[in-house]
Amino acid sequence: MTTTLRLATRGSALARAQAASVQGALAGRRLDVELVEVETTGDRIQDELIHRLGKTGAFVRALDERVLDGEVDAAVHSMKDMPTEKPADLVVAGVPERAPAGDVLVTAEGHDIDDLPEGAVVGTSSLRRQAQLLNYRDDLEVEPLRGNVDTRIEKLLATHLQREHEARVENDKERQGKKGKTDHDEAFDETADEWFEGLTELERQALGRQVETEYDAIVLAEAGLKRSGLTEKVNYERLPRTTFVPAPGQGAIAVTAADSVVIELIRDKLDHPRTRVETTVERTILAELGGGCIAPVGVHALLQGEHVHVDVQVLATDGSESIKTSRDLPVGNHANAAREFAAALCDRGAGQLVDAAREEAEE
Repeated sequence: MTTTLRLATRGSALARAQAASVQGALAGRRLDVELVEVETTGDRIQDELIHRLGKTGAFVRALDERVLDGEVDAAVHSMKDMPTEKPADLVVAGVPERAPAGDVLVTAEGHDIDDLPEGAVVGTSSLRRQAQLLNYRDDLEVEPLRGNVDTRIEKLLATHLQREHEARVENDKERQGKKGKTDHDEAFDETADEWFEGLTELERQALGRQVETEYDAIVLAEAGLKRSGLTEKVNYERLPRTTFVPAPGQGAIAVTAADSVVIELIRDKLDHPRTRVETTVERTILAELGGGCIAPVGVHALLQGEHVHVDVQVLATDGSESIKTSRDLPVGNHANAAREFAAALCDRGAGQLVDAAREEAEE
């Protein structure tokens, strides 16, 4: 007899892509896997930054409630969105192999962060990314940016494409008026209509989008860009992970469940030991620091033989202060070693930065 496993997922294109990858890994000859779309608080509220929504697990709790109520068998999450505290009956049953963990800078022209002009406007929804950008270059203007991956890229491209379209239209008018080549002709070897025909669907959507802020660049997780199928459609540069330390769990997917049979099934088919170790270290440090989603905390772990190399960065929200360090932890005792590392960070002042961020978030 075929068994059906019901997986809860958010309805965004990225969330469904992640859930589909889990669905494909779990489905077998005797197991059907059904995706159940659930709307979350984070999906309904569009005018708050991620770090404010994150205090209540806005993208996670609605899905896990369905698991605990027995309406679905498991839920698929972006691990970086998950609160460090969870109900006792709920287990992270599966952690598939992680996608790239770092952040990328996306621009219309393909610039890296050092190429951006002074005072450039950079969009991000993340308090961590904001603090890291300002810590690296305090001349940047960091502006809020919400929406799914496609929407964020469209907001970046909109004004650039609209400006080029207007220039091409004016060039066409001059060419028609003079019935010959003008100085503008050398810049545009296509008419506005011919240029439009060559645009991707993403660019066409961006061309018609009205935006309030003109962004010179935006910062996204490389994993989100990759899972959305956009790595070949935009210009991006990887930000160095030692300078822009990623969010704990970034790039990883977590599948939560409560039933012991389901937990065993998911763990057997999905769990990637290396990713499990690395993300356990990252989230343990985050939990001990008490940062959650309210403080600019980056933690990235990399399993290297018998040790786990960890980079940690804790910042003031305005980027004016930063505590950054690294340590090699023994893989055989990685969770306890991570707690000890976090305690040492608190002694160095990381706890004070986290407390200050919490006070700001509560104002």
